[in-house]
Amino acid sequence: MAAKLKIAGTWVGVLEVELQNWTLPMLREEIAKRSNCSSSSINLIYAGRLLKDSDQNNSLNLSELGFKNNGKILVSRANVDEGKSFQQGLMAEEQRSSKLNRLKAAVAMLAKRHADGSLPLEDYNIELEDQSGQKVNMGSETDQRAIMMGLMLHTKGKQLMRTQQYKDALEVLEMGERIDNVPILQIDMVWCYFMLRDINLLAVAGERLAKARDGIERAHGKNASRVRKLQGSRSPEIALYLRLELLEGVAAFHCGKLEKSREALTSAKMRFSKLQVSDEALSLLLSMGYREYEAKRALKMNEQDVESAINFLVEEKEKKAKKREDDIKRQKEIREQKKYGKTPLGKAVDLQMLESLLSIGFEKELAAEALRRHENDTQKALDDLTNPELNSKIQLDIESKKRKRQQKHVDATIEELVSMGFERSKVATAVNSHGTRTEALNELLAQQGQTPTAAVNGIPSSDPTPSSSVDGRESLSSTSPNEDESPSSSQEEERDLEMENELVEELDRGDAFSDYDIDVSKEAEALNEYLALLDSAVNGGN
Repeated sequence: MAAKLKIAGTWVGVLEVELQNWTLPMLREEIAKRSNCSSSSINLIYAGRLLKDSDQNNSLNLSELGFKNNGKILVSRANVDEGKSFQQGLMAEEQRSSKLNRLKAAVAMLAKRHADGSLPLEDYNIELEDQSGQKVNMGSETDQRAIMMGLMLHTKGKQLMRTQQYKDALEVLEMGERIDNVPILQIDMVWCYFMLRDINLLAVAGERLAKARDGIERAHGKNASRVRKLQGSRSPEIALYLRLELLEGVAAFHCGKLEKSREALTSAKMRFSKLQVSDEALSLLLSMGYREYEAKRALKMNEQDVESAINFLVEEKEKKAKKREDDIKRQKEIREQKKYGKTPLGKAVDLQMLESLLSIGFEKELAAEALRRHENDTQKALDDLTNPELNSKIQLDIESKKRKRQQKHVDATIEELVSMGFERSKVATAVNSHGTRTEALNELLAQQGQTPTAAVNGIPSSDPTPSSSVDGRESLSSTSPNEDESPSSSQEEERDLEMENELVEELDRGDAFSDYDIDVSKEAEALNEYLALLDSAVNGGN
């Protein structure tokens, strides 16, 4: 049955349609034809909403979209380029918002997994360290998690600042205000205000900067006395104080406090002069094989003293080598912990406690299982291990789980070969006879008169161990001695691996001096600009 739609705008009239059969593209095309223009150049507004073409809208009929008999449609011409630009802007904003939400979720998940000592899903741990590289514990799990989240968000915010994405950086830094290094975070936020040229925010930035200065003085000591004591002749903080004083001068200028502004800017200019690297010193370090970036960094953090800069570079190289060794060692430990599975509360087996049981003479796998069962309580584990009946039961459970894992691996191999078109009964016989996928495959190919091969369709020539999944990643479900303790598929699906990897890569780039490693070229430009503005304001007032 035909319905009537009343059209107004670029074309006025009544259009008869079949609400059950017509779709939005059909309606748009018909109205465009009567308006003597292309369908892409008109907007349709019905019941107060702009009708947009989309996969969902285009597949529904008009009745399903809410059209009724005698409904009124307003038609207007759209500037195609403006429409595209507006739509692209909306899409860009949606993507930006989506990425920030993904970042926040990934940070929360990483912190949750790494703050409580749970068995890592990855082959690394995220741990809090002080400036000397020593591991630190910040109290409760909640505190530990909050600080981890703050540090990750701050690190991501600084990366966005380096790529001049200041609007995004500011949002990320605002999310990360719960951080142990609040003073530097405050400075970074005000720097984003400045780079965005947000005069309103700069005028009220004084409170943030005052908080930053108080915090830095508590951490560094008055006149950086504590830094001098810890760092000797080094001055890594000069660039940070330069940025702070520059921003204090800018904020004071926009509040009309011209004398205070000049005082801060003058001090910042003096600090800037200390960061100017001489060509002679730089050439000397370059001739020794150091890269330009690391040579300049070393000279700036050592007040241009060449000998101190060289010592700094040697120490940094040693620290990086030590970190690589520690990372490799920790990755091996995590892989070992994954073999033992998670405790009932999801923790990893404590390798130090395991070592203490091994020193008594207990077998490794047996001792690990006893610790796993008792949440790493050494005494309870020892009680089980010294009880013949319980000891025997643990051994039987270990063997049973080994058989289950092996059978799981066999079943997976059978299913994979069956999916390649081989007969199931022959596959089962070949796998059970030969034990490995490669040998079973060769047997099946030989039965069909084909030449055996070490790899077919990308299948590797050597069989993966039962501790690897089909795609080669570590799989807790196949390595854990406790079958019920592997992460659920829903947990895996919730992970945003791309965003997590971005965060971890950025964290891995950092070191104890990252917060002080500032390229001050923008600061130099700002100093000249605001000193000129001050002169102009003073001269104009005379």
